[in-house]
Amino acid sequence: MSPSAPQDHRRAAAERSVAAILDAAERLLATGSDASTSAVAAAAGVSRVTLYSHFPTRPALLEAVAQRAVGRGAEAIAAAKPGTGEPAEALDRLIEAAWGKLDRDLSLLAAGRAELSPDALRRAHEQIDAPILALIKRGRSAGAFRKDVPANWLLATYYALMHAAADEVNAGRLSRRQALPAVKRTIGAAFAAG
Repeated sequence: MSPSAPQDHRRAAAERSVAAILDAAERLLATGSDASTSAVAAAAGVSRVTLYSHFPTRPALLEAVAQRAVGRGAEAIAAAKPGTGEPAEALDRLIEAAWGKLDRDLSLLAAGRAELSPDALRRAHEQIDAPILALIKRGRSAGAFRKDVPANWLLATYYALMHAAADEVNAGRLSRRQALPAVKRTIGAAFAAG
């Protein structure tokens, strides 16, 4: 056995523990169950010491859950190919792809937004900022999107409206069926060149 084999085994075990912890946290948050660190450790089948060795605080655990969920969104956004086609159509595809993942993760989003700092939320979203900003810039260059406000303001508007739709669905004031068309029309109108 090579000297790196024990390290590789420990790394693989640690990766399995992290995956089990994040899976358990997601399951508990998705069902509205108690997602305390003790409950997450029990659901993951690991000790609290193991959980704390990877996530020293509940906010650290929630940030990892948020980053993982946003990562799924990033994969969906990439699959929607926002760099191709007419900017307005690409924006619709991007919104559909992102909403499909966001819709699945509504309870995770609610927990994260309630308990994470703005900096932690910003860090979680960084992985999807670039493709959205690239689409905004492409749309502005093509004359399809407005140029009278900064590109970062359009990005902030996108996030605010997506999150507002998720909040409305969570509160029962907007059905899941109504949410996607509403958010597409609202973001499309907010981005459209005048």
